[in-house]
Amino acid sequence: MPIKTNLARARQRTSVHKRRNNSTNYAPVPREDNGMADPSPSQASHQAPRIPELFTSQPPIKDSESTETSVKQDAVQSNCMADLNNALHPVRVNRHGVPSLARQRHIRFLESYLGNLPTAFKSLDASRPWIFYWCLNSLALLGADVSKYRDGLVATARSMQNESGGFGGGFGQKSHLATTYATVLALAIVGGESAYEVIDRRAMWKWLCSLKQPDGGFRVTLGGETDVRGAYCAAVIITILKLPLDLPYDSSSHAPGRPNLFTGLADYIRRCQTFEGGISAMPGAEAHGGYTFCALGCLAILDAPHRIFPRYLNMPRLISWLSSRQYAPEGGLSGRTNKLVDGCYSHWVGGCWPLIEAVFHGTEITGNISSHTSDLNNLYSREGLVRFILTCAQDKSQRGGMRDKPYQSSDAYHTCYVLSGLSSAQHVTRVLSSNGDGMTPWTYEVLPYLDKAQVYNEEDRVNPIDPVYVIPERERKDIMSYFSSKPGF
Repeated sequence: MPIKTNLARARQRTSVHKRRNNSTNYAPVPREDNGMADPSPSQASHQAPRIPELFTSQPPIKDSESTETSVKQDAVQSNCMADLNNALHPVRVNRHGVPSLARQRHIRFLESYLGNLPTAFKSLDASRPWIFYWCLNSLALLGADVSKYRDGLVATARSMQNESGGFGGGFGQKSHLATTYATVLALAIVGGESAYEVIDRRAMWKWLCSLKQPDGGFRVTLGGETDVRGAYCAAVIITILKLPLDLPYDSSSHAPGRPNLFTGLADYIRRCQTFEGGISAMPGAEAHGGYTFCALGCLAILDAPHRIFPRYLNMPRLISWLSSRQYAPEGGLSGRTNKLVDGCYSHWVGGCWPLIEAVFHGTEITGNISSHTSDLNNLYSREGLVRFILTCAQDKSQRGGMRDKPYQSSDAYHTCYVLSGLSSAQHVTRVLSSNGDGMTPWTYEVLPYLDKAQVYNEEDRVNPIDPVYVIPERERKDIMSYFSSKPGF
């Protein structure tokens, strides 16, 4: 089994090696130009692209024992290294060896999902809200106009809404927190009063109250499982729609000292942290990148990260586990221990880092610590992730879209979460106040990350994404402002 190289440690190893050897290890010059990307204006045609040795060399330690897992890891590592060296499917790159973001090609790919789909997609009938969210969120991040989809989305959402509250995956299907979350966020992305008002907030509140559990968590549907995913989805829906927190007296979760939709929720998440440091779906399960993001996002809704994270989580173990999810030479992220890198974890794990950074920024503005902002914004290798996304996770064929890894097909799911991860890597979350503004318990803004020279061209920067709600920041503010101005139902 190969030893996955933690990038933080590997960067130290590389810097030591370079001090011993002043020669620069350049990647091979691209062999051909398929029109994928134009080089940056500063690239000289005779120069080889500058790719750090960290992304072009094998890990320094390798287990001699061959297993099914190690064989798969070797194959992925080999394919990623070939892509990072621009040898797998050579395209034009900038002076850092990074191809451009094929923005228009990705937009066409995503728009193809929002029309009539072929019969092969019938297995996704219960996931229609997710297709809307994945595609609309991706299009918004790429800067495309999504308002043209508003009327169609409103009509479709209305058909999926149940009188008892919430949204199903399709017409006549049972309401579920995951599909409700996706529908609400899709409506927020297209924006406008007609999109907001299609949501029956009173029925939504009653339905959410029926899902609240005495242990603090939420069932994902009536009679369904209780997990961290449900906790996060419920917290997003409650706060983005400005729903009352009070539980009705006939609720099974109402009890003296526990009268609230959020009561016991942080304690439930605390019980889901594992010995590794990551967060599992439920107490006693395995730490996973997706559930870790859901846990941190939920806690960040309940209170400012610098107050609530250290109170309920073992932060050193959490940071250690998150750091171990980034591999070299790939630069990408994995979701669990001893698993392969996957483009979707650019968000599920990469999206955890802005919230971790907010812990330190929040502590800094309260005067409890003093540190250099640039250090706080470099808790993981942004460069490594950007290289993986634009080089390995980007489908460089005419098809467009984003994918799991080289040799995999692109799809709407990976396109959404790879682009979300790219946005997180290209921006920094700046904490403005730890006291909140009536819409959130802490105020923040998302700004372009400019502390270091970037390996991508500036025109390849995507729009800023909200680190908690995972939609473009402006659209999150618009919908919360709209419902904040409408007291009651």
